[in-house]
Amino acid sequence: MNRPAALVCAAAVCLALSACDAKPPGDADTAVRESHHRLLEQFRSWARDTGESRTARHAQAVYTVDLTDSDSDSEGAYDVEVQTDLSAKSAEAKALAKLFRTWWDGDDGDGTVRDLVMLDARGNRVDDHLFPALGNGGYDVTHYALTLDYTPDGNHLTGTAVITARATQDLSRFTLDFAGLRVRHADIDGSDARFSRKKNKLTLTPDRSIGKGKTFKTTVRYGGTPKMLTAEDGGDEGWIETDDGVAALGEPTGSMTWFPGNHHPSDKATYDIDVTVPSEYTAVSNGTLRETRQRGKRTTFHWRNPEPMASHAATVVTGVFDISTGTTDDGLPVYTAVDPDEADGPVDVHDLVPEVVDWATDRFGPYPFSSTGAVVDHLPDLGYALETQTKPYFEEAPDTRLVVHELAHQWFGNSVTPRAWQDMWLNEGFATYAEWLWDEEHGHRTAQETFDSFYDGSHPESEGIWDFPAADPPSATRVSDSPVYGRGAMTLHQLRKAVGDRTFFAILRTWTREHRHGNADTEQFIALCEKKSGKDLSALFETWLFSADKP
Repeated sequence: MNRPAALVCAAAVCLALSACDAKPPGDADTAVRESHHRLLEQFRSWARDTGESRTARHAQAVYTVDLTDSDSDSEGAYDVEVQTDLSAKSAEAKALAKLFRTWWDGDDGDGTVRDLVMLDARGNRVDDHLFPALGNGGYDVTHYALTLDYTPDGNHLTGTAVITARATQDLSRFTLDFAGLRVRHADIDGSDARFSRKKNKLTLTPDRSIGKGKTFKTTVRYGGTPKMLTAEDGGDEGWIETDDGVAALGEPTGSMTWFPGNHHPSDKATYDIDVTVPSEYTAVSNGTLRETRQRGKRTTFHWRNPEPMASHAATVVTGVFDISTGTTDDGLPVYTAVDPDEADGPVDVHDLVPEVVDWATDRFGPYPFSSTGAVVDHLPDLGYALETQTKPYFEEAPDTRLVVHELAHQWFGNSVTPRAWQDMWLNEGFATYAEWLWDEEHGHRTAQETFDSFYDGSHPESEGIWDFPAADPPSATRVSDSPVYGRGAMTLHQLRKAVGDRTFFAILRTWTREHRHGNADTEQFIALCEKKSGKDLSALFETWLFSADKP
């Protein structure tokens, strides 16, 4: 669908309801569809929070929101068409229309919803109500080529980012997420580009407009001392110094501290990352090590990640490591880097990684990437591990369950990535349930016993799991809180009991196959569960996923 120029200065909104046999426009480009999908998910979440349970349930029946040219005589008007399975003339449909209009014109704390859509139409921002300033519209990044030169003494980074993207609308300017580092020069397709900075946005203006559908390359040269950020949940992220190097960790916003980009999980791309460091150090990144070049006292490591990756899963880790290489039983390359201070951990990570990958492949479907591995650093005060793509990062020597958790994320979170941060449970609930499955199959507690300990509060990770619905974190500060993990896993266990093991694991394998290397959301998962099982599961998900109350 071509977004009308009048959208930017809309003066009126008309609301129309149509039954589910009306087909969404077939010519809508992906960026517009995804923007409207996020809009719809925000409406559903808002409807649940109103307390009008009946109308909120009807909101779940809405399956698309579309913006179209208006037939109104008002200049700059456009229609919002809501397609649902309710009869357009029913009382429920009218109530839903009233609710939608209230939400559409209401203030969400950052302007009206209509204002957010207009910002997206200008190409300035991707809509995500938990992280409203994160991401940028108007283009789709396909590849990042990053050339980094790092000097640990002084923590100095020099970088060049070559970003290949396709314009999803005409662009007279566009923005990238970028924090801290000084921009030295920028060009677009070889011609100098004007640039300006405001907070964490880098605005680039080409010498001529970029037409919709055109593929273009943006080159940004930058340098300085990268930032370490304090995340919304209070943890450290971004460019984090260690005792002998650095760990670049990006979830949810930290990647903007070391390279400019479209740092929202809905825009995934492939990567080539070259990192040059003093020769006594090793530089580890995502994907496969393609080449090592030494020049004088410095060495360059060229890493290639050929499968799409959300930027928060990108990483660079430098330091002194013991390197081990090998393969899984299926011939998949394995690369592990272990800090010598963590060599005597509770498990042999290099041996455990292929074992877990083979186990998970049998349950979740084919491993989605062309290599695997892990990085075990010595940064115990960090307080968390992270599912960086192909090589999970561990701040200290992990136990078996933690390795299982982070490797399960390669399927759930890295390959199948939530469309917006609200659906974080699709990452953490699934990875947590993978731990339960591993324990069950390796002579420890059954999944039911683990479920019971979460339910009765005796499990050490169960504190706070009833604070909010797993699928609806109330704020960015709580996107990684215990309901997202524990209640997410409990939801999956209830699903497994409702549909049986055979159907349950078929659902997981279908989910990872149909959304491999893409984005998905909660409503799509529920639809798949109902399709594969042939059951109405709305009560189950309402109870365990959407309700804040303990059942």
